[in-house]
Parts: sequence; C-alpha cells; structure tokens
Amino acid sequence: MFFLERKNHRTFERTFVCFGAGLIAVTLGDPAGVGPEITALAWRALRHAGPEFLLIGDPEFAARFGPVHAVSEPCQARFSEALPVLPLPLAAQPRPGVPDPANAPAIIESIARAVRMAQDGAASAVVTNPIAKSVLTRAGFPHPGHTEFLAALTGRAGHEIMMLAVPELRVVPVTVHLSLRQALARLDTEAILRTARTTHAALRRDFAIAAPRLAVAGLNPHAGEDGTMGDEEITVIGPAIASLRREGIDVAGPLPPDTMFTREARASYDAAICHYHDQALIPLKTLDMWNGVNITLGLPIVRTSPDHGTAFGIAGRGRANPASLIAALRMASDIARNRAR
Repeated sequence: MFFLERKNHRTFERTFVCFGAGLIAVTLGDPAGVGPEITALAWRALRHAGPEFLLIGDPEFAARFGPVHAVSEPCQARFSEALPVLPLPLAAQPRPGVPDPANAPAIIESIARAVRMAQDGAASAVVTNPIAKSVLTRAGFPHPGHTEFLAALTGRAGHEIMMLAVPELRVVPVTVHLSLRQALARLDTEAILRTARTTHAALRRDFAIAAPRLAVAGLNPHAGEDGTMGDEEITVIGPAIASLRREGIDVAGPLPPDTMFTREARASYDAAICHYHDQALIPLKTLDMWNGVNITLGLPIVRTSPDHGTAFGIAGRGRANPASLIAALRMASDIARNRAR
C-alpha cells in the first residue's frame, strides 16, 4: 500500500490517493429507496469473505441500518468491523418511500466521486445503487440514466454499452432507454456492429473468455422468415453479422428470438445481442429475477449495479433483497481482477 500525490494543474490543489486497498466504491443511490438497506445487508453477508467495499454517503443516515465507520480515505477502512463510509452529507433527512429532490445533488455527487476514485486507482470498481431518474430530472440532471452519466464522466459518451448478466445468460441490447417505436427507428447496421464489437472485447478482457461466441437475435417473428415477416434481418442485421465474421468474430444469427433463449440454445453462445430493451431483459429476468447484474461495457473503469430499481414501495419495511447487489459486487471484483491480469 502506498500513496501517490496528484496535483490538479488548474487549481493547484493537492490530493492524496490511497492505492492498494482494492475496495469497491458503492454509490449512495436514492436514500429513500432500498439502497441503504441492501448495502447494509450486503456488508453483513460479505464482511468476512469479501469483496470489500465502502459507501459514499451520509454516515449518520447509514448508521440506521447497521454499524458504520466514517473514513476520510479508503486506507482507513476496517471492513470486517463496520461498513466504511466516505462522508457525503444529505440536504434533507430521507423518509423511506418518499424521494426528495433536495437530495439529488448528493446522489449525483456520490456517483461522480466514485468515478474519480476508480479513475485515480483508489477504488478497484464502482457499484451503483438504484436511482430514480424522475427525481434527478426534476433537479436538472440532463442524462437519461446512470449509464450515460458514467460515459460522460469518463469521456466515453457514445461508447457505453449495457450488458445484463445472470449465471445462465448474458444479454446486450443495441438500443436501451427508448420507446419501441424510437428503438426500431434507430436500429441500424452500424449500431449492431458497435455493440457486438464492444461486447466481444469485453468478454475477452472482463470475463476472461479467450474465444467469445456471440448470438444475434432477429427482430421479427421467426427472424423474418426469409423476408416474409419483415426484411430487417436481410437489410440491417445480416450485413452486420457478415462484417463481424469477416473480422474473425464467432457470431451466429439472426436467430428467432422465441427459441434462442432455451437452455440448449444458451449453451451455444456467451452473450446474446438483442435489438431493444425488453427483447433482452424479459428472458434474463424470467430466468433469474434476483441475481441480475447490470454491467457498463466500453468504459475505462469497472462499473456494475444491481438489476432493479429503487423499490420505493417496500423501502424501510425489511423486505429488501440484497442478492442482486451482492452479485454486482462479486462481479465487479471478478472483472477488476481479470483486467488487472
């Protein structure tokens, strides 16, 4: 463990970053949701075996859910004793299930600090707790969600790709937070190529798969049935698959979406490229609702998150399930380890 002096040449402000801790930075999320509960539950589950993490949030508020240790730098963390918390005060006292736009600046700043820690090497990865986009939008947040904000913070806007993963399946949608009409209008060969190339590279780098196998879904029933049920498989998807094969990427498709997610079919590929949000997420969540992990590909830092929202309806009632957050922490640790290798 050692320290590196980092100077900001615009402000001449010196900061000292602790390297070697290997902690994962966990963001605040919306404090009125289940994030505080699942973070405390994840700490209880992982406090001895790890991976170790710290929360960027309000220590006084976090202490409602379990023992905390306020720290000023990652090296002070004693993870097995209490949840380490880097202090970030809240403007308003959170009430479970009642989001307050007054806390939006802290929610946003927590994400920004976590990214800076990962960029500086003070954190091995970032795991984000759920946010309510509508709450942040009312506070002037200009991004559609976490993924786009993280891409902007890391200088990779336009390169971000969302992967969802459970032990039985990895899916990557080409279009994400768009209406179905908008998604179909924006789907083109170049978007499929960009998504597939980024996914292929991530499977090798982040998941240590030496020879990744991709499966590309069709868009129409029966994958278009040779153009009789839609021609996108011929005019848009097929050319992308042909280009990928010329690049040496192992890719199958376009495959009929109603059969490509069976157990037998899933054994033939490492990730499925889908064309719109629900085409990817319905099979994944049907297979395993509680262990889904959201991974952002195409970033210079490691970022994962639980694959669920703020769950305001059950916040503070002792019903929150930490399984997805625990899976996200473990996957972030695995990806960081694979990148280090």
